[in-house]
Amino acid sequence: MTSGTVEPKRNATHAVDSLDHGVEKQKMEHSEVLGDKEFMTDAENAETREHEMGLWEAVKDHPMACFWAFIFCFTIVMESFDMFLNGNFVALSAFKNRYGVFVEGSGYVIPTKWQSSLFQAGQCGAFVGVFLAGPITNRLGYRWTTLLALVLMNATIFISFFADSLEVLVIGQAFEGIPWGLFIANSPAYASEVVPLVLRGACTATLQMSWSIGSIIVAAATYGFNKRTDEWAWRGPLALQWVFPVPLMVLIFFAPESPWWLIRRGRNDQALRSIKRLGRKNGTQASAEATLSMIQRTVEIEAHLGGEPTLLDLFKGTDLRRTLITCLIYASQNFAGNLIANQATFFFEQAGMSTDFSFKLNLINSCLQLVANTLAWPLSGWFGRRTIYLWGTAVNVTLLFLLGICASIPQSVATNYAQACLGVMISFVFAGAMGPISYSIIAETSSVRLRALSTGVGRAAYYVAEIPMIYLASQMLNPTGWNFAGKCGYVWGGTACICFVSAYFGLPELKDRSYRELDILFKRKVSARKFKSTVIDVRENE
Repeated sequence: MTSGTVEPKRNATHAVDSLDHGVEKQKMEHSEVLGDKEFMTDAENAETREHEMGLWEAVKDHPMACFWAFIFCFTIVMESFDMFLNGNFVALSAFKNRYGVFVEGSGYVIPTKWQSSLFQAGQCGAFVGVFLAGPITNRLGYRWTTLLALVLMNATIFISFFADSLEVLVIGQAFEGIPWGLFIANSPAYASEVVPLVLRGACTATLQMSWSIGSIIVAAATYGFNKRTDEWAWRGPLALQWVFPVPLMVLIFFAPESPWWLIRRGRNDQALRSIKRLGRKNGTQASAEATLSMIQRTVEIEAHLGGEPTLLDLFKGTDLRRTLITCLIYASQNFAGNLIANQATFFFEQAGMSTDFSFKLNLINSCLQLVANTLAWPLSGWFGRRTIYLWGTAVNVTLLFLLGICASIPQSVATNYAQACLGVMISFVFAGAMGPISYSIIAETSSVRLRALSTGVGRAAYYVAEIPMIYLASQMLNPTGWNFAGKCGYVWGGTACICFVSAYFGLPELKDRSYRELDILFKRKVSARKFKSTVIDVRENE
């Protein structure tokens, strides 16, 4: 079985003949593969089986697929850890006393430019990383690309740990961001490819859980180091980053490669072994071969539409629409209250809480986010991606405007606590709805052929939106900036409204759709609001 790619040109003289021959050969192979009745029966039966499989049945049948999806998603804990760590640095007394400036009425604070730089540096590095992820992954595969990123992560932590100035710390964060980009581009793609259809939503949602786990570790570490008055108040938490890479490297070294990637590279025997490793130990050979046929069928259909994937393919034909959805959903994570969660400790301080209580409240907030992530698993199985995203955004729009109103009335202890509670509620809703379901949408929207590139470009859109928004968030909260405190709810409430309207008209329902069905729906240019009701026959190959 071939992957359906065209042969390379031999030389300039025979370029046209070679291309014609390659296209003709591709069409012939495509016709031969999809014209094989036995092959098509296996593929159709496997896809029907996935549609009929229940959530718990899928977990029992594919325990190792769930495990490896979680391990790859867990790499995100390192980006989460560092992102939340920077948010806590600006609230650490020892860090503020060492690098801050004195502001009358607020004590020592980190200047706005350095506060935003600490947040933005890592994102700038990650922006580079996500563009490297696609080409590297297409070449090496998800497994070796992730191992490479873990080695790089281990090395770059040294820069931040030994930094003795804000300038060097910012540089260290920028270098750490490069492997973050590789992690975040690969994790949702890998998770979506190794688990059955019914588990895609739950397993890709574990990315948000990794964010919450990282924030809990940071909240606990910074709360424990908060009382220190020396440099270990921030060097200690930085050193904790070394806890993650080595164990993850050992585990991922033994992980199976995505069978979708292997088939795209023409390595069908290895793909079959990978499918067997991802299923039950007592799974039948026939079942594994049927799954292989299902994957080959989709890969052959997509290969017929285009050869070796390139970044330009993301902006051509029906893939342009898919790329726009991926980019907009990723970017929208910055506009619906997420940045309040990322700077929760500092937000609580600006809402009138004491420093010590702000760190305690941040730990509670992080634990509640983990609870919300857990609730997202059954939610993704019961409700559609579009439904969860729209309702979650609508709830946060309401809460954000309430936060702005609460900060606008005469202030008291009661209004301070109300703002803090609303901040926790906004974080909870995001962690249970828009956060996890966004990763499911992103992983499912792109075509299989372009997935590694699409998730990278989508995450790049996230950083393009986040980097200026981080500066805006720092300006709004910092006493040396605009000092809005809870009034930032008006701004984020307005941007969340835009996200809601955009999703209502542009976000299709992806739940319970195989990748073949999604290819057909996008090719037919079906309206986003009609994706759920459109019937696609299991025999269609367009």
